[in-house]
Amino acid sequence: MKRALSVRDILDKKYNTFPFEGKWKEAFGTPERVGVWFIWGNSGNGKTSFVMQLCKELCKYDRVVYNSLEEGACLTVQNNLKMHGMSEVSRRLAFIQEDMEALKARLRRHKSYNIVVVDSFQYTRMSYRDYIALKEAFPGKLFIFISHAKGKNPKGDAAESVMYDATLKIWVEGGKAFSKGRFIGETGEYVAYPRLAEEYWSDNGIKAVGHE
Repeated sequence: MKRALSVRDILDKKYNTFPFEGKWKEAFGTPERVGVWFIWGNSGNGKTSFVMQLCKELCKYDRVVYNSLEEGACLTVQNNLKMHGMSEVSRRLAFIQEDMEALKARLRRHKSYNIVVVDSFQYTRMSYRDYIALKEAFPGKLFIFISHAKGKNPKGDAAESVMYDATLKIWVEGGKAFSKGRFIGETGEYVAYPRLAEEYWSDNGIKAVGHE
């Protein structure tokens, strides 16, 4: 049986966090570098644009592997990489298209990636039990799951359960990413697609045609 922690034990504990600055810190504070983040939103609201920008930011701190289960290396992925200048982080960002068993084998290797983006959760076909097993098998990794949405909620019971378990929950709507989790900065929001955000959230209430 593990020893119970005192208040002083917890207060004195040092955490390894991302030292976000500027608009990233304003939106998400300084979240831990391990655990689970969950990003969801409806198509056409700028989710892909936000994820590309997030990957680019995270590459400042560590290597990132992007498991593109849904799209692989198709033309739309190439276009998004060009749009967001991802060639600047090409040495730290890698794309794969592997089922979860192959991904786990990759992560067991020496000096494997510490930041793992999985797009999308629905394409993993994982149950919530599978997810818990994955998280417990790799406690030193950060998993970022991208999810489809149904209305305002993640699509599917398993995805919704993962969202509730995640430490950083990010809802993308109308070109903005909103922190809904345990790490929230001063504003709690990040503008990922300025033109869409301006049109979508304007006072006249007109919703713009979405951009993924």
